[in-house]
Amino acid sequence: MTATDTSTIMSPARVEALLATYRDGLLNSTLPFWFPRAVDEEHGGFMFSRDRDGSPLDSDKAIWLQGRASWLLATLYSEVAPRPEWLAWSRHGIDFLRKHGFDADGRMFFLVDREGRPLRKRRYIFSETFMIAALAAYGRAAGDAAAVQEALELYQRVQSHLDTPGVLEPKWNTAVRPMRGLAVPMIMIVTAQILRQALPDPTFCNQTIDRYIGELRRYHMHPELATVLETVGPDGEFLDHFDGRTLNPGHAIEASWFIMHEGRLRGDPELIRTGLTILDWMWERGWDREYGGITYFVDVKGLPVQEYWHDMKFWWPQNETIIATLLAYRLTGDEKYARWHRMIHDWTYARFPDPEHGEWFGYLHRDGRLSSRLKGNTYKGAFHVPRMELICWKLMEEIKAG
Repeated sequence: MTATDTSTIMSPARVEALLATYRDGLLNSTLPFWFPRAVDEEHGGFMFSRDRDGSPLDSDKAIWLQGRASWLLATLYSEVAPRPEWLAWSRHGIDFLRKHGFDADGRMFFLVDREGRPLRKRRYIFSETFMIAALAAYGRAAGDAAAVQEALELYQRVQSHLDTPGVLEPKWNTAVRPMRGLAVPMIMIVTAQILRQALPDPTFCNQTIDRYIGELRRYHMHPELATVLETVGPDGEFLDHFDGRTLNPGHAIEASWFIMHEGRLRGDPELIRTGLTILDWMWERGWDREYGGITYFVDVKGLPVQEYWHDMKFWWPQNETIIATLLAYRLTGDEKYARWHRMIHDWTYARFPDPEHGEWFGYLHRDGRLSSRLKGNTYKGAFHVPRMELICWKLMEEIKAG
């Protein structure tokens, strides 16, 4: 079967229904929930900590979410419709980040208060990568070459930090147990993919993407275990400790669609096969056969997991799995992926979206019961849900068109 064949699972009626679900969910539920209410007209930036009905829970501002929302709004402007408010709000978030996001050493904070005063700084580079994504998307949308150059220079600075020992404080004592994590190659891949959209010459980004996909393959993919390890030794060694054994299936599945997407853009079947392999492995690890949904953490040996929220169902692993399974079906036409997409889509959409107030809840117990009614906090804002809705809407349009 090819990607243009009609699946018995992905029937024309279901294609139409899914297309409407993703498109209308984005335009009529998710975006109206967040905007304009999250826009802080007084102090700049966005306030995403919200109760079920959108009422504020906290005024502090996570730097990640400022960059993610600014990326989303600019991307919508470029790929959905040139609505001036989307571009203006994107610039609004970037202006706040430029003014309040950076410490004196050039690195970015993690959390600031409503006025932009720093509350917390972490050793990671994720605040910077979301700033890069925001600048690149805004520069592409607005035709702002200076913003694109700013994004490129910040990406190069982040890469220098990663490559220079001692610049970033390690999480663990490297003299005792040196380790590397999946998060860095993942975020550097997708950030370079976003940056590349805004640059006239793709060479730098292509080389960087190749580097980090190579690292993910070399160190984190373990065929002997049929899994992607989240944390490994410096040469990819399996670490038989809590951190080395703990898998995050949704995280690896997110990486799978980054790589499938890259393979699609390049017409590279080997990259597509790599992404499909990761999806196959991590679906088997992550899908909860008793209750459904993607579990947060599992132990590679089937042993108890240290984190107490290990069996909860967070919103974002479901989002990433919906994207990955749909993209896999689009690329292969394999009914297995259509079936997996139906399983994760139907399970998720029966539980997470809020039909009364819009958007999605973020946290469920293992059996699908609601754990918290909040819609936004330091980690959840206008990103995973709308990104999934946008990507899947466009994929469904392709599938409909054959």
